[in-house]
Amino acid sequence: MIGLCLGLAGVVWAQLPVSSFTLAWNHTIEKIRWEEDYRVTGQGLVLGEARVRGNGAGMEIPDDARLENGSWHYHRPLPPLQPMNLGRTPEAGDYQLCFDGQCHGMSEWIGAANAAQPAVQLWSCGNE
Repeated sequence: MIGLCLGLAGVVWAQLPVSSFTLAWNHTIEKIRWEEDYRVTGQGLVLGEARVRGNGAGMEIPDDARLENGSWHYHRPLPPLQPMNLGRTPEAGDYQLCFDGQCHGMSEWIGAANAAQPAVQLWSCGNE
């Protein structure tokens, strides 16, 4: 079964048996929530819909976005990400991984963000 791996440079720190998830975080300056829905495929992580609850510095809303329930919804055509690179520092706050109706801080699986390790990668991988 394909699942989601978290780690860096091909070293797996955690594996999650999920076929889809939402990556969520708060913008470091504007404190506005962003959410991106991904499918886990053999080719990588495929972005579906993205949502943002407002705009501000560095947060331009795409022209084709639609406002629904207080969030701007849009699609960005991207090739599958394999891996997805994320910056992760204590000052920025934790990312959340949401699946099965619940959101969890990424620290639940890989520990708290720290300045000595300011990055993490996500990729599709086989769960055994």
